[in-house]
Amino acid sequence: MAEAIVNARLGEQWEAFSAGTKPAGYVHPAAIQALAEIGIQHQGESKPAERFRKVAFDLVVTVCDDAAENCPLWLGQGRRVHHGFQDPAKATGSEKDVMQVFRRVRDQIAEEIPLLLEMYADQPEMPGFSLP
Repeated sequence: MAEAIVNARLGEQWEAFSAGTKPAGYVHPAAIQALAEIGIQHQGESKPAERFRKVAFDLVVTVCDDAAENCPLWLGQGRRVHHGFQDPAKATGSEKDVMQVFRRVRDQIAEEIPLLLEMYADQPEMPGFSLP
């Protein structure tokens, strides 16, 4: 969802690429639905992080707590910053309960990731930072 939100809303300043430590092989249907509810038609794919090892990124933002545990060191180029969110794909309960989690995480990403990117763009030399 972070890739789709950044590219849809901040595409003139940033280009986002999403990848996972253990990609599912598909984009979760609830993520597609949650994005569509805010006007973002996403056509992404599930990709392994290894695909991007040789890409020179300005910034690598890990967003799932699982990624912070499984990817403590980004071996590719680019500064790494972690800002964790609950992994909505691990939500349980009814379809309605799962969608509530996807919507909540979507809204958190839509609010917090642009702030993080703005902070980085304004002060790229910062040794490290995190959002409150």
